[in-house]
Amino acid sequence: MKRGLPALLAIGAIVIAVLVLTPVARQLLFSANTPRPVQPRGSLSDVERTTVELFQGASPSVVQVVAFRDDTGGFGSLDGGGSPAGTGTGFLWDGAGHIVTNDHVVGSARRVAIRTSDGQILDASVVGKASNYDLAVVRASTFRALPPALPVGSSADLKVGQSVFAIGNPFGLDQSLTTGVISALKRRLPTAAGREIADVIQTDAAINPGNSGGPLLDSAGRLIGVNTAILSPSGTSAGIGFAIPVDVVNRVVPELIRTGRVPTPGIGIVAASEAIATRVGIEGVVIVRPIPGSPAARAGLQGVDERSGTVGDVIVAVDDKPVRKLADLTDVLERIKVPGQVTLTILRRGEKRQVTVEVVDVG
Repeated sequence: MKRGLPALLAIGAIVIAVLVLTPVARQLLFSANTPRPVQPRGSLSDVERTTVELFQGASPSVVQVVAFRDDTGGFGSLDGGGSPAGTGTGFLWDGAGHIVTNDHVVGSARRVAIRTSDGQILDASVVGKASNYDLAVVRASTFRALPPALPVGSSADLKVGQSVFAIGNPFGLDQSLTTGVISALKRRLPTAAGREIADVIQTDAAINPGNSGGPLLDSAGRLIGVNTAILSPSGTSAGIGFAIPVDVVNRVVPELIRTGRVPTPGIGIVAASEAIATRVGIEGVVIVRPIPGSPAARAGLQGVDERSGTVGDVIVAVDDKPVRKLADLTDVLERIKVPGQVTLTILRRGEKRQVTVEVVDVG
C-alpha cells in the first residue's frame, strides 16, 4: 500500500497538470489569431435569388420624399430651407421624371425635396394631388441618369396569399425591403377628404411611418399598389398595412399629370350618415337634401321633410347595382367619366322608381 501511494500521487499530479495546461495548449495551438478562411456558400435558393433580383431591379426607381412647410430656402440639402412637414416614399412613374407618392406625404407643400437611391438630392414641384385617393404626383427638376419607371401590373386579379414586396424609407432608413403576403382584398380605407378608397389591399408586409407612398410589388416586380397606411395602436407595424390598388392609381395619376387634379364625380346631394340610416332601419343612401341647382335637384330628388321629419328619397341602386351605403354609390360614380349620367333606383314612400341623373364634377 505504501509502495502504491507515490504512484497515485504521481497520477494525480499528471491529471492536475493536464487540467491546468490543456486550456493553455488549446490557446497556443488553436487560437484563430489570423482571419479565418471563407467557406463557399453555394447558390442562393430560387426564392432568395428572385427577391434579390426584384429589389435590385426596382430600388433605383424608389425615392425618398420630404415636404416642407414653406418654400423659402434652398432645396440643395434636406436639412436646409424650411421645416420638414412630412417624409415618405415615392417612385418613378414615367420617363418625364414624374414621381407618385401619397397626398398626405406632400400635404400643403408646393415644392418637395427628393433623395434618389444613388444619393442625389433634387428639387421637385407638386404637379397634382387627389386627396380622395390619397395620391399625389411631383416632378423632379432633373436626374443625372433617369432610372426606369416601375412596370405596372393589375390589382383586379390579385389573390389572398400572393407574395408581395414593399420598398420604402421607414423612419428615414432609405431603401428598405419588407416582404409578406396579401392578407385580404376589397378593404375600404377612409381618406382625409371624407371619402373612402375601395378595393384596398391589406398586407402583412411591414409598413411603417416613412413607407407611405412607396410601391407594393408582386413577385414579378410589377407595381400592384401604393403603400398608404397601417392599422396599429402603437403607430408601428402590427402586420396590418394597406395599399391603394394599382388599377385606381393607373386611372388617377395620368389625370393628375394632365390637369393637376381629378374630378370628384357627384350628383349634388347631402346624404345622411350610415349610423342614422342603420338606426332607423334603412338600407341605402338617405338623401337629407339635394343641393340647389345640382343635377339631383333638377331631377326632382326629394330630401327629408324638415317639418315632419319624414324620410324622402332613399337611393337603393345605381345602374342596377345595389346600394347599401354611400360608398357603394361613390364607387359607381367614380368610374363614370364626367360629365355623364346614371340611373338611380330610389325608394319614395315605399315605392320604387327610377330616375336618370347627371353626374358632374362636384369637387
